[in-house]
Amino acid sequence: QVQLVESGGGLVQAGGSLRLSCAASGRTFSWPMAWFRQAPGKEREFVAAISGGGGSKYYANSVKGRFTISRDNAKNTVYLQMNSLKPEDTAVYYCAAGWVTDATKSHEYAYWGQGTQVTVSS
Repeated sequence: QVQLVESGGGLVQAGGSLRLSCAASGRTFSWPMAWFRQAPGKEREFVAAISGGGGSKYYANSVKGRFTISRDNAKNTVYLQMNSLKPEDTAVYYCAAGWVTDATKSHEYAYWGQGTQVTVSS
């Protein structure tokens, strides 16, 4: 079935940028997709989501103005451009997909990637 693979994480200094990618295989039915993150000892939290066609986007308040989510359905890939990174952005970032009623709720997503580590140094 559907598989999601994240890439693009790494170590960056505060103020720097990274672009994460999530490549999907299998049939996605143009589902909404999202990025979540989880820091050590913390609960998984919503970062950004995008509708199936890419026309609607949602962001956590903590990343508004700094992160941009996008998708290329021809490539079955969703991206997260992260600018002005802060140490508090350090986490494992996961992409998710599924036919959800509330794109900000992690428990509604059926498919998840394995995650990519983002570390922001100060």
